[in-house]
Amino acid sequence: MSVAEELPASATYELRLLPWTTPEGKPCYLSTDSDHSTLSLLADNVEAAQLDSGEQVLVGARAVLADPKAGERAARFALTRATECLEDVLRIAVSRGERITGSEQ
Repeated sequence: MSVAEELPASATYELRLLPWTTPEGKPCYLSTDSDHSTLSLLADNVEAAQLDSGEQVLVGARAVLADPKAGERAARFALTRATECLEDVLRIAVSRGERITGSEQ
């Protein structure tokens, strides 16, 4: 049963998708009435770090792709890191999209 299913029907909590998962890979959510709570601010900082990391990985991946002498190991490493960053960025986009939609209701 999900957290949302456990809430009373009268509850109007907004759930925020957090930028990390459980050890089992399941999504984590935060229910709070403040965008300035400690955990909300931590999530904001983690998102910022993930986006920064994504920019750095993109630069590195482009360098590997531009290097005709880059071997399979370098290409696989760049692709692995790019895939990890893409997963992070997609989670951030979903989270922010849900918050925009939720605030318009």
